[in-house]
Amino acid sequence: MAAANQTPAPNGATGVLVLASGAVVWGRGFGAEGEAVGELCFNTAMTGYQEVMTDPSYAGQIITFTFPHIGNVGTNAEDIEAINPHALGLVVRQDVTDPSNFRATAHLDQWLKTNGRIGLAGVDTRALTRLIRVEGAPSAVIAYYANGQFDLDALLAKARGWPGLEGMDLAKEVSATQTYGWDEGLWSLGQGYAQPKAGGPAKPRVVAIDYGIKRNILRNLVDAGCDVTVVPAQASFEDIMAHRPDGLFLSNGPGDPAATGEYAVPVIKQWLETEKPLFGICLGHQMLGLAVGAKTEKMHQGHRGANHPVKRLDDGRVEITSMNHGFAVDSDTLPDNVRPTHVSLFDGSNCGIELTDRPAFSVQYHPEASPGPQDSHYLFEKFVGLLEKKA
Repeated sequence: MAAANQTPAPNGATGVLVLASGAVVWGRGFGAEGEAVGELCFNTAMTGYQEVMTDPSYAGQIITFTFPHIGNVGTNAEDIEAINPHALGLVVRQDVTDPSNFRATAHLDQWLKTNGRIGLAGVDTRALTRLIRVEGAPSAVIAYYANGQFDLDALLAKARGWPGLEGMDLAKEVSATQTYGWDEGLWSLGQGYAQPKAGGPAKPRVVAIDYGIKRNILRNLVDAGCDVTVVPAQASFEDIMAHRPDGLFLSNGPGDPAATGEYAVPVIKQWLETEKPLFGICLGHQMLGLAVGAKTEKMHQGHRGANHPVKRLDDGRVEITSMNHGFAVDSDTLPDNVRPTHVSLFDGSNCGIELTDRPAFSVQYHPEASPGPQDSHYLFEKFVGLLEKKA
């Protein structure tokens, strides 16, 4: 890796990654032609690349996949967490092969083209991952042009001109703009996603604030027995209460939690005064932390993958979790009425909190992603148990 203005393109290079440091990584472009600037991160998951690419939490980010065989099972219309991809692009080691899965309906290359997302193959992703681990997640530009012609100085200037995720509120950009109901349940082989059944007893009403919510979170809430209504990230307390909710859910999402908290925290504080149950995941966890007076901090490289061990402080058991976050709640700033409940065994960062004087709790990881596969499903049951107790 050399300075951007000194690096000749190797033969056959049609794609490039230019880091704000001046480092240049060449490769073979695929997917949609063009260029995009954002934060370069890495994800260690071996499966689920389509869910990762469509997770709104990845808005503003370029993903380096450490697993080499990305794209080998193709794509389909079911394994998505949002209608459109939110990750800007992806970097992989090996060229994408033809799909080898019975559920595939399209090649990853075609799916990226259709959705306007850039791919870069032929990259030493181990070296790139080590660089991110040592130097932190850098600003970068990913570019693909079939003719192999690039203005590296312009790409470098673009990378250096990007302000970074600190101070950036992306939740309002990926959030739904209108309120809607959700009644689709979990997926099963041969059945697809569970559809609602008419009749039956009344269900606890839950309002989910969409900071960039994943669809499978909503499905798990439905499967746990909730009547779910989704509201935009900037919904007011009055907007929320108009639905007469029994409980409030705070979703995952992208960007700096402190920036999103400017409008989200006052609403959450008002909710806590109702003493009704609250459950948060990922950005929702950070929002709850800010609402009770704690602080959040930018992580050096973040946690992104499907194999993160998290210890439950109550009983010492370890859950294998899925994570995607670049910010964390600072445990040292938690007030006396909030106790930490989970901790990362990778770096000791906070992964869960619970209020001692309110029925409110949250976790940093994603129980709906099922990496354990069911290590963390109890959290949805815990939330419903609080709802039923309050009813």
